[in-house]
Amino acid sequence: MKKWMRSRTNRMLAGVIGGLSEVIGMDAKLLRIIFIILLMVTGFFPMGLLYILLVFIMPNEQRLSK
Repeated sequence: MKKWMRSRTNRMLAGVIGGLSEVIGMDAKLLRIIFIILLMVTGFFPMGLLYILLVFIMPNEQRLSK
């Protein structure tokens, strides 16, 4: 099972959605569209707050050292 980490390569803002897309195996563009739709429907409080919390909770993806 993959660990939940913010992506360093697949990021628009902080890499949260890119990291989640790698964990669940879903296309990051589709996941971003779903997030934006949910953000517009529910308002900022639930989805925006969740995103900000995940920015601080999820660690950055570590670079592979050779």
